[in-house]
Amino acid sequence: MATSSKVTSPMAAAALLLASLSGVNAFWRMDCHSPLGLARIDPLVDYGKIAAHSHIIFGGDNFSPTAGYDDLIASESTSCRAKEDKSAYWTPSLHFQHSDGTFEVVGNQGGMLAYYFLRDGGTGQQIKAFPAGFQMIAGDTNKRNFTGPVPDPPESDWTADELTQASLAEKALGFNCLNYASGKTEPSLFRHFLPDKSFLDANCADGIRLELSFPACWNEAAGVAPKGSKSHVAYPNLVQDGVCPEGFSTRLPGLFYETIWRTQDFVGKDGQFVLSNGDPTGYGYHGDFIAGWDVPTLQKAVDTCTNLDGTLESCPVFTLQTQPEMAAVKLSMPADLKNENCAGPESTLPGNVPIQSGPQPATDNHGGVAAPTYAPSSYAAPSKPVVPTVSPKKPVYSKPSYPGSFSIQDIQNAGVASTSRIATSEASSTSAAVYVAVTPAPSAPAETDGGSIIGTTTYTSDGAVWEVAIKEIDITVTAEPTGAARRRRHLAQHRHIGDSHGL
Repeated sequence: MATSSKVTSPMAAAALLLASLSGVNAFWRMDCHSPLGLARIDPLVDYGKIAAHSHIIFGGDNFSPTAGYDDLIASESTSCRAKEDKSAYWTPSLHFQHSDGTFEVVGNQGGMLAYYFLRDGGTGQQIKAFPAGFQMIAGDTNKRNFTGPVPDPPESDWTADELTQASLAEKALGFNCLNYASGKTEPSLFRHFLPDKSFLDANCADGIRLELSFPACWNEAAGVAPKGSKSHVAYPNLVQDGVCPEGFSTRLPGLFYETIWRTQDFVGKDGQFVLSNGDPTGYGYHGDFIAGWDVPTLQKAVDTCTNLDGTLESCPVFTLQTQPEMAAVKLSMPADLKNENCAGPESTLPGNVPIQSGPQPATDNHGGVAAPTYAPSSYAAPSKPVVPTVSPKKPVYSKPSYPGSFSIQDIQNAGVASTSRIATSEASSTSAAVYVAVTPAPSAPAETDGGSIIGTTTYTSDGAVWEVAIKEIDITVTAEPTGAARRRRHLAQHRHIGDSHGL
């Protein structure tokens, strides 16, 4: 498993290492740099009506309360980077309730990323492009509890209860505490609830990243858009990877949303964070998707854009826009919503949505009133929602894979014995798998893996400046029955060291 002497550049070494790891598949990140708008529009749940709560919306400019595939395909432009992607992506917005009872939207950092993962669960199954008319919903707006153990146990220890679709859907939500200066990053889908304000103030200096994984298994017989847009799809048994359940045999791209909110702007201010659907726990986070792709174009991208770096530049199928071009694309606001101020400050959440902390399910609130009359809402120091405590200081790395990363489990799958480990300072206290991040990491992170850097290079992608450091590290390989042997291995780490734009 030694690195070939023909590999002469750090980037080539990184690509070779990633390509050698079973379980790490191609993906790309669809950068939707600026939202179309913030509005109570949701054509999947409240078709033709004013939606119950506000959403932050990205994608094709023909999005509307009645938008469907044909409308989106006919969009003149999109707020996402690839001109070919006229899809619609939307999630609830995040708001802050001040101590005087008023609400204002939390600032969004850099739009959203929609990851397209090309994972087949090791089956060799073809991944099929989203068909014309395809739509789906992930998450449950009324959910206010979590039924599984906290934190997630290693996937190899998941019980039958934890492998149900209901449990997998609970694990498909993530709330990633961002603190780049700390030298530590949390795995995606590590925490399944929204931390309270005191935790965010103390630990998340760079905000909170809300994450959502969509089902990637489709029952073609159920159609592309059944009522409710959930019954036709299912999660593979590892949420983002693994095997599809019986009856859902068609493999789709694994869609994954990331949206960053600037909770750090409210440090020292009295109040609470709450999603626009009245959820202060995060358990009711959800998202919607309507495909707006020309199907042959998307299928060509799925079949041919199989690089492991996740950049759109690696895929010649796409015609890429600049950030100013994306930012110029805005929603045509329906007449009955033009006077609604979803951003605030206002005395209620948009649509007069009540705050419901659970743990019982929230009640539906589909008033659908136009230009609502805001009634002052009483404010009291919020009672803490029923959420567990998971410290970011000692994260438990229990996922075998997450966006843009690979794990020791991937190396094990490539033929290294199960006793092998890449040691880090955080790993000594846990028996769970340890991750080597290649997604954005803080500037000058602490060198904790014991390796020595043998080469570096930098490159720019999607406006971000990255450094690739190639390290040589020791790993132990157990060869039965002769025992263990030490080997040297080249390891690639991608570090986010800055931005080429003013985000």
